[in-house]
Amino acid sequence: MYAFTYQRPTSLADAATAIQAEEAKLLGGGQTLLPTLKQRLARPTDLIDLGAIAELKGIREADGGLEIGAFTRHAEVAHSDLVKRVIPALASLAEGIGDRQVRNMGTMGGSIANADPSADYPSAVVALKATVTTDRRTIAGDDFFTGMFETALEPGEIVKSVRFSRPDKAAYAKFRNPASRYAIVGVFVARFGGEVRVAVTGAAGSVFRAEAFETALAADFRADALNGLSVEADGLNADIHASADYRAHLVTVMAKRAVEAAG
Repeated sequence: MYAFTYQRPTSLADAATAIQAEEAKLLGGGQTLLPTLKQRLARPTDLIDLGAIAELKGIREADGGLEIGAFTRHAEVAHSDLVKRVIPALASLAEGIGDRQVRNMGTMGGSIANADPSADYPSAVVALKATVTTDRRTIAGDDFFTGMFETALEPGEIVKSVRFSRPDKAAYAKFRNPASRYAIVGVFVARFGGEVRVAVTGAAGSVFRAEAFETALAADFRADALNGLSVEADGLNADIHASADYRAHLVTVMAKRAVEAAG
């Protein structure tokens, strides 16, 4: 049976206090935690539901870019007129996450805090020069993801919002698992003036930047500029869905598609 204390705080301060309990877990959209509970792989003493905290919700224009609350659901990002106007590539990415149920339950903060190697949002956080604001500090997107299911978050630290910079051009392309729609490989390309950032998710244990691709695209922002370039297969994920060599091949293919989509 399940044996935990369910709490639903209405402020970030109350949530920060509640999470200090031994073996307490934060509940966002529950897309990872609830299946884990069902399989008895987690036995929290306290379950802290963040759904009633207004300061964790909403999408706002900030410094020319976007600030999105951690409890904002994927469907809200996908359908937001503001996101479509300021960073349409981010809305497109959100529309391709999972299925309709996942998009209407899953949250941005939960996704990046979980740091699943095949999640979509990490590529946007890195490519769009994002900063992650928590209840304690601000963390640069480049420093946030540290490994497979690992982040720079400290125990009990709560993601409050994510601020994305507005690119001149951007697009996301992924080769998805046909069942889960997770990214077997996803590539987010963003151009900021003479700088280009290429972030890859799904291919390795954590999101990473393809620096050789960035250099080539900064000189010539066309898909053909990536001809002959590839990432090393060593260290990439290999499973029943795709070998490391195939994932390495897909990185180039998805990067070219993202550049073409960005125009």
